Amino acid sequence: MSLEVKNIVKRYGEKTVVNNLSFEMKEPGVYALLGTNGAGKTTTIRIMLGMLSKDSGEVLWNGKPLDILSNNVGYLAEERGLYPKYSLMDQLLYFAKLKNVPKEEAKKRIKYWSGRLQVDEYIYPKATKKNPKRNAMNADQLSKGNQQKIQLMAALISDPDIIVLDEPLSGLDPVNADLFKTIIREEIEKKKYLIMSSHQMPTIEEFCSDITILNRGNAVLQGNLNEIKKSYGRVNMNVRCEDDISKYIERFEFEQVTVTAEDYQIKVKNENQAMEFLKELVNAGVRLIKFELREPSLHEIFVEKVGSVHEE
Repeated sequence: MSLEVKNIVKRYGEKTVVNNLSFEMKEPGVYALLGTNGAGKTTTIRIMLGMLSKDSGEVLWNGKPLDILSNNVGYLAEERGLYPKYSLMDQLLYFAKLKNVPKEEAKKRIKYWSGRLQVDEYIYPKATKKNPKRNAMNADQLSKGNQQKIQLMAALISDPDIIVLDEPLSGLDPVNADLFKTIIREEIEKKKYLIMSSHQMPTIEEFCSDITILNRGNAVLQGNLNEIKKSYGRVNMNVRCEDDISKYIERFEFEQVTVTAEDYQIKVKNENQAMEFLKELVNAGVRLIKFELREPSLHEIFVEKVGSVHEE
């Protein structure tokens, strides 16, 4: 199985919002679409799902056009997508019916996911004086985080082959964010194909092997995340010490130096420059607490790529 996006173009008048975008998933895993607000991530996702038309290009699943009516696709949108005045149970059964899940099977899956996501009390409420018939709650009675849980249930209820997650951790507290992460890991273990869009770079680093960074509709960086990091080399140096080392930093004329409350974050030309700096500090008797040389984080790569485009 494979998922392929080929030369997607989307224009609104003279403005191109997605410009000849291509990427491919040849095996199960998580592919990340990254970018600033308005970069084209959500537009790309909606084109993939057939929610928006495209000016050119194609989206293929196993070599054939992806069709959400015939292919099993789950979608968690960034914006709220529930009907506010209908009961949660009715909505979930409706979404399951749209995905051709038999009603009795849908009820079993709703029961499972309501337990996993800790929303039993909203879907299967206990009888009270105000609610003697134990009616399931409506969507507008839930917090933003709990609505997100219901939407994840709707996305997963058909046991989809392809799962599209647009800002999946939006509005979640740390406990529920960890719960969502656990479920995402389980779907990965089931060999699902996941497309994830997020502004939370640590989450992307945790799950995604391959990425595309978009800016103004253009792909400014694509590829395997580990290989991208290695291509930069270990050029990020963190130094924490008990002494003032500003005179040594000035002497080396580093490209970039950020001083925080705890340490110095320094961009070096290469590992040799970092080792020479360390040697000088040691010879000068500087009391070092921490010395770290590492590859850049995804956050740092993202800011470099997107920032440089904005400056042009």
